[in-house]
Amino acid sequence: MRDLSNLKPNKGANHKPKRIGRGIASGWGKTAGKGHKGQKARKGGGIAPGFEGGQTPLYRRLPKRGFTPLNRNRYNIVNVSQLSIFKEGDRVDSKLFLGSGLLRKPGLPVKLLGNGSLDRKLTVVVSKASAGAVEIIKKAGGSVEIKGS
Repeated sequence: MRDLSNLKPNKGANHKPKRIGRGIASGWGKTAGKGHKGQKARKGGGIAPGFEGGQTPLYRRLPKRGFTPLNRNRYNIVNVSQLSIFKEGDRVDSKLFLGSGLLRKPGLPVKLLGNGSLDRKLTVVVSKASAGAVEIIKKAGGSVEIKGS
């Protein structure tokens, strides 16, 4: 009987490690597969990734691009179409969003966008909402409350 207390790998699934530098008879003795002399034969030898033999490397030849604003506002994006998982008459706030798994980054404010349609009356509490999203929810008989983030 197989259960978690006596699991073993399938026969032939595990290979013994290659024992390098353990004598001539092993086939990997003497130079241990590293050839003769040179940088790559030495202890700790090898070249750094991106090293181009002393030539100015590509990452320094190319110009810097782009800009990351330090004070950019980030939001969890929720579309109106995703609100159909809630029941008629629910008050949908950040706790309910979090419990339903709609928030990718908990702790960030929620922004509601108007992609999709809605067929039920909901009260939605978010930090920001697009004009289209507010219009769709009001047409369905619901309301949108904007709270400070």
